Amino acid sequence: MFELSSLGIEYGAALMLAMLIGLLLTGMPLAFVTALVALFFTIGWFGPNVAPLIVSRIYTFVSSFVFVSVPMFVLMASVLDRSGIAKDLFDAMKIVGGRLRGGVALQSIVVAVILAAMSGIIGGEIILLGLLALPQMLRLGYDRKLAIGTVCASGALGTMVPPSIVLIIYGLTANVSIGDLFSAAFIPGFMLASFYAIYILVRCYLNPSLAPESEPDTRSRAEKVQALKGLILPLLVVAFVLGSIYAGIASVTEASAVGVGGVILSTILRGEFSWTMLKEASLQTLSTCGMIVWIGVGASALVGVFNLMGGVNFVQSLLTGVSDNPILIVLTMQLILLVLGAFLDWVGIALLTMPIFVPIIIKLGLDPVWFGVLFCMNMQVSFLTPPFGPAAFYLKSVAPKDISLGEIFQSLIPFIGLQILALAILLFFPGITGR
Repeated sequence: MFELSSLGIEYGAALMLAMLIGLLLTGMPLAFVTALVALFFTIGWFGPNVAPLIVSRIYTFVSSFVFVSVPMFVLMASVLDRSGIAKDLFDAMKIVGGRLRGGVALQSIVVAVILAAMSGIIGGEIILLGLLALPQMLRLGYDRKLAIGTVCASGALGTMVPPSIVLIIYGLTANVSIGDLFSAAFIPGFMLASFYAIYILVRCYLNPSLAPESEPDTRSRAEKVQALKGLILPLLVVAFVLGSIYAGIASVTEASAVGVGGVILSTILRGEFSWTMLKEASLQTLSTCGMIVWIGVGASALVGVFNLMGGVNFVQSLLTGVSDNPILIVLTMQLILLVLGAFLDWVGIALLTMPIFVPIIIKLGLDPVWFGVLFCMNMQVSFLTPPFGPAAFYLKSVAPKDISLGEIFQSLIPFIGLQILALAILLFFPGITGR
C-alpha cells in the first residue's frame, strides 16, 4: 500500500495545496474542504492512530474562553441591524457633516466608525449604510462611484476598528493578548477612516461636480438637540465596552457581555425591543458563529496535520530563504495574504496561515501584536477585492437594481489603493501601533 509520507514534505505540501484548490473549485464549502483534506492526510500520512491528536487540537480551539466574545459581538451587531440606532446616528451627524461639500459621505464614515466600535462586524454596517446613505447621496446628485465606494469601504471598517472580530480570531490563533491587539489597532483603524475622509474632501473640492452643495438644515435648535441625543446611547455603549477593556476593568469576553446588555437596554429605552427581534437576532448569531466554528474545526485539523508532517519548518525555510531582511519576509507574507484574500474567507485565511506565520514572526524577533494589526489591515483589503470581495456582495443585496456588481468593484478601486497605502505605512512605521 502506497504511503503519502514517501512523497516527502515538498511534494506532500504541493499535493495538499492542489487538493485544496481543486475541491474549492467544485463549490464545496471551505470548512468541509479543509476537514476532508485533513482527514485524507492524517490517515494517508500517519495512519488512523494519529486522529486523536488532531481532535485534541480542534478541542483547544473551540474551548477557548475568549471565543465566547465572538457570538456576543455578533449578537450586538444583529440587534443593531434591527434597531433604529443607525438611523438616529445618521440623522445626528447631519448637524456636523451637513455644512461640508461631500457631507453625506463624511457622515457615512463617522457613523460606520461608531457602529464598528459597537460591534466589530462588517456585513450589517454595509447593509445599513446601503439603505440609509446610498439612496440619499444618489438623490442629491453625488457621483455614483464616489457614493458606492464610500458606503462599501466605510461599512467595512469594522475589520480594523476595535472590537474587531478579525482581531479576536487572530488573537486566538496566534495566542496573543486581544486587549493588546485592540490597543494597537486603535490608531491604525482611525488612520484608515481619516484617509477615506481626506480623499473624499479633496476630490469633492477639486471637482465640485462630484458632490452638490449641502442642503440647508431647516430643523429648529430644539430639533437639533433632540437629534444629537441619538448619539448618547451608542457612545455610552462604545465607552463601556472599549473603556472597560483599555482600563483593565474587564476582559474582552466580559466586555462583550456588557456590550450586548448595553445594546439590548438601548433598544428597550427606545421602545424597539421585542422578543421576536431578539429571537431573529439570536438565530442570525447562531448561523454566523456556526460558520466560524465549522471553518475553525476544519482549518485547525488541517494545520494540525500539516505541522505533524513538518510543514511549518518547510514553510519557514521557504520564507526565510527569500531574504535575510525580516521586512522582506513580512512583505512576502503580506503578498500571500493579499492573494488568498481575493479567493478565501478571512476566517479560513486566519486559521490556515497564522499558526504557520506567527512562529516565523516571533523567530525573526518581530512583534506578533504588530503583525496582527498588519494582518487585520490586509483582510480589510480582502473585503473589497474582486472576485469574491464580500463587501461588494453585501451592498449589491440592498443597492438599486441599476447598480451592477461590476460597477461596485470599479468604485472600490481608489479605496483599495488607500488601504494598501495604510498597509504600507503600518509595515514600514510599526510605531503607529504603539508597539
